[in-house]
Amino acid sequence: MFELSKKFRFDAAHTLQRKVDAGPSRRIHGHSYCAEITVRGERDARGMVIDLGLLDRAMADARENLDHHFLDEIADLGPATMENLCVWIWRRLENACPGLCRVTVSRESDGSACAYFGPA
Repeated sequence: MFELSKKFRFDAAHTLQRKVDAGPSRRIHGHSYCAEITVRGERDARGMVIDLGLLDRAMADARENLDHHFLDEIADLGPATMENLCVWIWRRLENACPGLCRVTVSRESDGSACAYFGPA
């Protein structure tokens, strides 16, 4: 069994309603994010878990819809939390990426990360 991971980066702005440090979060602010997509499976006849070209295409679609966007305006995202970003990216990739097993969104600036392992 293999796990193959690939990353993409995006910068985006948003607001967020919070209980702690609420003031700065309610104002428009931005982050540099990194999304890591992980696919799990056995190698096929070509020796691949997934063709990286297919994974690149699926990731490019997700990135284009997030990078340099105002996340509050993405209708099916909900509040722009890392948790919701993980689920949103998962939904964009799940049909194009057989074996998708994890989506992780992180922000190096504050050392935070969230991983989603798919629907239970």
